[in-house]
Amino acid sequence: MKLCVIEGDGIGHEVVPAAVAVLQTVLPQVEIVRASAGYDYHQRTGRPIDPETFDLVRECGALLYGAANSPSFPVPGYSSPIVRLRRELKTYAALRPTVTMPVITSRPGVDLLVVREATEDVYSGEERQYFDSDSETMIAQKIVTRAASERIAHMAFSLARRNQRRRVTIVHKGNVLPMTDGLFRRAALEIAAYYPEIEVDELLVDTAAYWMVKDPSRFDIILTMNQYGDILSDMAAAWGGGLGLSPALNLGDEVGIAEPVHGSAPDIAGRNIANPTATILSLAMLIRYHWGLVEAAERIEGAIYRTLSDGLYTADIRPQGALSTTRFTEAVLERLI
Repeated sequence: MKLCVIEGDGIGHEVVPAAVAVLQTVLPQVEIVRASAGYDYHQRTGRPIDPETFDLVRECGALLYGAANSPSFPVPGYSSPIVRLRRELKTYAALRPTVTMPVITSRPGVDLLVVREATEDVYSGEERQYFDSDSETMIAQKIVTRAASERIAHMAFSLARRNQRRRVTIVHKGNVLPMTDGLFRRAALEIAAYYPEIEVDELLVDTAAYWMVKDPSRFDIILTMNQYGDILSDMAAAWGGGLGLSPALNLGDEVGIAEPVHGSAPDIAGRNIANPTATILSLAMLIRYHWGLVEAAERIEGAIYRTLSDGLYTADIRPQGALSTTRFTEAVLERLI
């Protein structure tokens, strides 16, 4: 087995090596293949990612991606590497779980999974500028296809079936966007008919956001579109202890990309205080869902839970007595059994 590793920007240079150290302890036979991408790489080379990196990831079949800076202003020649990787490698399903964790910042009784379509919607990058005589206007295209909608719906319902989950909630805004969101809704409901043992309901995205704040235990699996899934999974992360504990996996038919929910956190980069938990758990998700090595994934997850249960935290969880990134990783390694 091979794993391509891209540290990216910011704290990616700290949390990715931590996750690789855990992987090499549990699965020493995995070959690590390194590549570069991100905003800093673009600043150095004029390229956010090298064309040959896509072939490298395809050859490996698996990628651990740290974090990349995402400027909120146009940068000539720069586009998000992770968005391009998801789209070109057809990792169409972004799986983002939130569960109760043994930390004071988590909420009891939470166990939900956001299944997010990751190749379309307004994140397709189709933007243009329109000028008329009176104003400057920017236009973003929202792209939704039946094929992608059916594909992600099958993923959500099959995950529910395999993992004994009881309900899939379809989230959309079809009352305002009846063509795009309406197509996604119809396709998802049609696919639901193939899984009669799974309960299905639907919520408008604003109502789903309300319930995510009020009572996240209302959700089991959320099936939704790209932008809504991005926002709702970040909201859910607050109930699981914060972004530093929130893993994610981009899954396709051939390639899996482990990628924590958090960003590059430039304000703390280089200080050895970042929480590597989300990155380690993202890698555990790849091991479980993409490589099918459930026991190895459980070893990693168990070590994380035992470390946190022993009251060992990084500063984002509890500033008093916080461990460095390096020391926290050592504590996890000590608890691998």
